[in-house]
Amino acid sequence: MVFLASCGGSGNSSAEHEHDSAAATTETEASPAAASVPGIENVQTTDHIELQASDDMKFDKDLFKVKAGSPVKLTLKNVGTMPIESMGHNTVVLDQGTDVAAFGGEAVKAKDEEYIPSTFASSIIAHTKLLGPGQSDEIEFTIPKAGVYEFICSFPGHWGTMRGKIVAE
Repeated sequence: MVFLASCGGSGNSSAEHEHDSAAATTETEASPAAASVPGIENVQTTDHIELQASDDMKFDKDLFKVKAGSPVKLTLKNVGTMPIESMGHNTVVLDQGTDVAAFGGEAVKAKDEEYIPSTFASSIIAHTKLLGPGQSDEIEFTIPKAGVYEFICSFPGHWGTMRGKIVAE
């Protein structure tokens, strides 16, 4: 085993050490997971997420940045024209690490619960109501800690294309 040590001789002042320390702190504050989300550097922090869902099974936006631990409003509007029975939409904010495909598989079985499976209750941070054409819903929730959280529409077959990310910092 080799041990190397160095003492003094660099001529660095304490001000330079403070700067190095501050830079290291700033780098560690940014979540590595958040940094891996393409485009997040171009997204402004918000406390009001506004989404539109349409008959083409897409949300109009798929990336948001919020402040962890602070209240967030989410407004969803179904701008489609197809009936709720064939093209209903909702928004479900999932906890980190949730298996989205498994959640979607359970959601299909949860028609009586508006496709919000109680078997995954501990994985759900918040959700809107299931909406038909022209309807909207607004909810308020708090993302507890920094990280990347997925949101989806849990209506059968929609989660594959109707999804996005919320980055909490």
